[in-house]
Amino acid sequence: LAATIRKKVAGLKEANVVVITPPAIPGLGRTGGFSFVIEQQESNDDIKQFEQVVKNMTAAANERDEISGAFSFFTARTPGYQLEVDRAKVKQLGVSLSEVYSTLQTYLGSRYVNDFSIYGRNFRVVAQADTNYRKNIDALGKYYVRNQSGQMVPISALVSHKMVESAPLISHYNLFRSTELNGNPAPGYSSGEAIAALREVADKVLPIGYGYEFTGLSLEEINAGSSTLYIFGLSILFVFLFLAALYESWSVPFAVLLAVPIGAFGAIVTLSLFKGLSNNVYAQIGLLTLIGLAAKNAILIVEFAKERVDQGESIRQATMEAVRLRLRPIIMTSLAFILGVLPLAFSEGAGAAARKTIGWTVLGGMVAATLLAIFVVPVLFSSIGKVAYGRKDLDEEGAKAG
Repeated sequence: LAATIRKKVAGLKEANVVVITPPAIPGLGRTGGFSFVIEQQESNDDIKQFEQVVKNMTAAANERDEISGAFSFFTARTPGYQLEVDRAKVKQLGVSLSEVYSTLQTYLGSRYVNDFSIYGRNFRVVAQADTNYRKNIDALGKYYVRNQSGQMVPISALVSHKMVESAPLISHYNLFRSTELNGNPAPGYSSGEAIAALREVADKVLPIGYGYEFTGLSLEEINAGSSTLYIFGLSILFVFLFLAALYESWSVPFAVLLAVPIGAFGAIVTLSLFKGLSNNVYAQIGLLTLIGLAAKNAILIVEFAKERVDQGESIRQATMEAVRLRLRPIIMTSLAFILGVLPLAFSEGAGAAARKTIGWTVLGGMVAATLLAIFVVPVLFSSIGKVAYGRKDLDEEGAKAG
């Protein structure tokens, strides 16, 4: 949709139109993509020089392959009027200087008067000149201020004006004069690669006395860092502890956990095969889901096999019987879940990219966990069981079986 709009407005000569996508997470930043803040920290450059630094940074960022459509709304070339009060004439005519500034503020800007209540509601009174008396600079001749003699003196007799160019809005970030540079990662590049490219460009282009910060979703992404790895590690740890308590064994749970990489492998292969899908936060949510789903299939086999081994059967016999009896429940539950995520995988419309990423990640992982894990898990349980129960117990079980 954004690309379509860009094509339609590209031919406009009267305006420079920028298509801005909304942030991926509402409330974190004002636009989608990255949010990069240029700060004038220790420099004494005026607003025009600051604008040139911003232009140089924007142009250099757009030259990088990892960045697409970098832009900034900052400009120091908005036309306006600069008013200068003739203090000598103000004093000569007996006018209070503060009254001159107060009159200009009230008529051209606004001034709060008071509040009043009527009909059960509170209303605020704000004094300001009517629209017709604020349309152009000639309206200064219609503003008057009273001097010490009680006479009304026109403001135009005390104030001169000239046309200037300046910034309509000067923002500050961390107390420094700043502006925000926005854009998106180029197709085929991740947000992390775009952030790294911005750092490299800033270190080369920004002059001495300037710095930069990230804000919005980009700042959250940087602060998160490698927390994803910790989340995966903690998830696997908790699953292991639950299984260890369930089986009352420290080794048998590995037969279940070692089946999880099979599901993750299937998810990664699926993401790499389908164009338009990437390993983003939605894919990582799907991978977290696969930890439980892949472990579920393995648990169906391992739990049944362990119960038979505890009852005195040999590991090989218990494993084969568990595979034979648990095959249908595994196929049925896995197939039900795979069919359940098909609407996500084939979704369309607004937000479809997020739903497709989650859907295909879970679908690919479940297919791999179902087709491959039913062959791998029995081998893992048999191998780990020989260590868990010890060689002596295996010999006794083999004698009983004989």
